[in-house]
Amino acid sequence: MESPYDKKRQFIINAVYILLVVAIVYLIFKYAISLLSPFILAFLIAYVLKGPAKAISRWTKLPNKLVSFILVLVFYGGAGILIALVGVKLISILSNTFTALPEIYEYQLRPFLLTTFDGIEQTVFLIDPALVDVLNTASEQLVNYLGDNVTSISLTFVSFLSDFATSLPGFLIKVLLMVIATFFMAVDYEVLSSFVLRQFSEKTNEIIQTIKNYIVNTLFVVIRSYALIMSITFVELSVGLSIVGIDNPILIAFFIAIFDILPVLGTGGVMIPWTIMTLIQGDYQTALGLLMVYVFVTIIRNIIEPKIVGGQLGLHPVVTLISMFLGANLLGVLGLFGFPIALSLLKHLNDVGTVKVFK
Repeated sequence: MESPYDKKRQFIINAVYILLVVAIVYLIFKYAISLLSPFILAFLIAYVLKGPAKAISRWTKLPNKLVSFILVLVFYGGAGILIALVGVKLISILSNTFTALPEIYEYQLRPFLLTTFDGIEQTVFLIDPALVDVLNTASEQLVNYLGDNVTSISLTFVSFLSDFATSLPGFLIKVLLMVIATFFMAVDYEVLSSFVLRQFSEKTNEIIQTIKNYIVNTLFVVIRSYALIMSITFVELSVGLSIVGIDNPILIAFFIAIFDILPVLGTGGVMIPWTIMTLIQGDYQTALGLLMVYVFVTIIRNIIEPKIVGGQLGLHPVVTLISMFLGANLLGVLGLFGFPIALSLLKHLNDVGTVKVFK
């Protein structure tokens, strides 16, 4: 029979072991993945293209290596053209918008603020004339503060473009390495994967295979879950924008729903600036309608996302919400999606008896 001292010692050993594993995993995701990202992405692309390459090779009777080479070429050619077209258009739109911010502020936002403050001052004067001077000083400070910040934002964006242009050579080198590595990995995928697996024992290979199959299936589940969330958001936006009276509500809702997948920006990245611009233009009714649609969509999204994602992953919504919050704060977008998947994998391995972490 174990003594209380032995139990405490075993608990401390297990706790330290788990903390070390967590620390190592965190360091890997924080630094190693960033350094090895070109090769990791190359491997993922080669893995995705492996199935179609085999199918086409069987159908056409062509060598699998030749088909893999052609598929990688077509993939990067199509992706490069798409990214170039979208990137040029996006940079053009952002450049024009941020460059025009000082003019928008000077000729639209500033007159709107001054008119609004004049109306407030007239109302305050009827209540207590002594407060007018205080309000006038505060309004001038606010207007000047916003003006300085608008100019600062515009200059910051120009500086960002300059920094991006400076870092472009390094980025292109990583892309070049990824493309070259993808060709090699796709052509010799079976040889490379067999070599790696031979370095582990049979038991370890079984665990690796279990983890691989589960992660692939889980990624499909996550994609399906967010597709469902995007569909719900699309329907909500379509109905809401139609009620508000926006032209082409379905098309606009579609693009906002796609934008909503981005964890940092989400629906607010479109709806909030749109609401502010509508308010500045004096269309208060439409601005209020857009704000109400945004609030409704955001509340529903925050309710259903942990429920849907957690339900598909076999996790409780509270556990999913906590893991998404911690992941986003520790590792950004990667952690937001990776932490729930890692917890789901850990639960699966625990359920099938591969590891024993919790009861």
